[in-house]
Amino acid sequence: MKKINLLFHLTLLLGLLFTACEEDDTQLIPDEDSEKITSNITENTTWTSGKVYVLGGRITVLDGVTLTIEPGTIIKGEAGTQANSTALLIARGGKLVAEGTAEKPIIFTSVADEIQPEDITAGNFESPNLDADINGLWGGVILLGKAPISASNESGDVSETQIEGIPTSDQNGLYGGNEAEDNSGILKYISIRHGGTNIGAGNEINGLTLGGVGSGTVIENIEIVANQDDGIEFFGGTVNVKNLVSWNVGDDGVDTDQSWGGTLTNFIVVTPAGHCFELDGPEGSMEAGHIIQNGTIIASEGTRISQDLINVDDNSIVGLKNLFFTGISEGQQINRVTAAGVTFEGIELDVTEEDLAGHVNGDVPTGVSAVSSPTVGADTSVFGWTWASKAGKF
Repeated sequence: MKKINLLFHLTLLLGLLFTACEEDDTQLIPDEDSEKITSNITENTTWTSGKVYVLGGRITVLDGVTLTIEPGTIIKGEAGTQANSTALLIARGGKLVAEGTAEKPIIFTSVADEIQPEDITAGNFESPNLDADINGLWGGVILLGKAPISASNESGDVSETQIEGIPTSDQNGLYGGNEAEDNSGILKYISIRHGGTNIGAGNEINGLTLGGVGSGTVIENIEIVANQDDGIEFFGGTVNVKNLVSWNVGDDGVDTDQSWGGTLTNFIVVTPAGHCFELDGPEGSMEAGHIIQNGTIIASEGTRISQDLINVDDNSIVGLKNLFFTGISEGQQINRVTAAGVTFEGIELDVTEEDLAGHVNGDVPTGVSAVSSPTVGADTSVFGWTWASKAGKF
């Protein structure tokens, strides 16, 4: 009788465990080729191709430490909100060396995403089960550095501050300094998907956040898909970025703050819910300008309609060059065209000449024109590896 009772209880326990796993399968490690990361990276570490790494919380690469991620690696964030939001944070002085390839990109996504390493090997980079507009399932990637920022508080200018999306109790969230050529690593051929969870009201995590990142850092061939907040946001710094796709994000396609002093070149923004560009001015006395050039912007598609085309502050400092806007809907405009520090060169809108004035808030500035066939825009041939390209979005 005791053996029968023991067998009964073991069977019941296994049944309960199986049921619990079924109810919370988004938190499971998918298979033996996966590894759950639950603590900060405190020594030089390599995440290897052919594996899935699951972020069990906010994982920080500490000062003086390098995290290397091999091509074809998949990183999945568990669900979490507020202080428990999952993210990969590279602290000042830390480095992320994540060099994917067009054949084997590195993919950051949610544990709800069923994509596996064998999909990457087979050339299938799309999510097999999540639509490209599902967001907020985990946090995102945050890269911090020691380059100058323009920030202030009630006492005046500050050279460092806390990045949004990270609780102030975590000192690893500080960024900024005076090292313009600071090096936070190498990011190539990376797709970041389904992120942007909130840690509190108005405090979200972007797909890729760059805080005080220096010009010694290499960032190119990056895709952001369905992030709940901005696709990419720059907070000061001097880093340059090229070959970027921002698709279906819940707020701004590209957001700049605190006098970022770099260049964004060759990029595509597709149907953000907020501004296509949110380009803010200095927040302290330090003033630096940035350049945004050679881009194609799809402002609307079906029921997805961006809030506007370009939004700047009166004190923004930015040069806009060779940008083609298409999919333009009624009411979408270029705002604050009188900002003294904003220049327009080769900005082409896919509208009729008669309609052009209706898409500019003020007089149409020199450098903005209506076209039926573009002469400027992105070189889309370099984006064939992206999910957006495979979905036919450009």
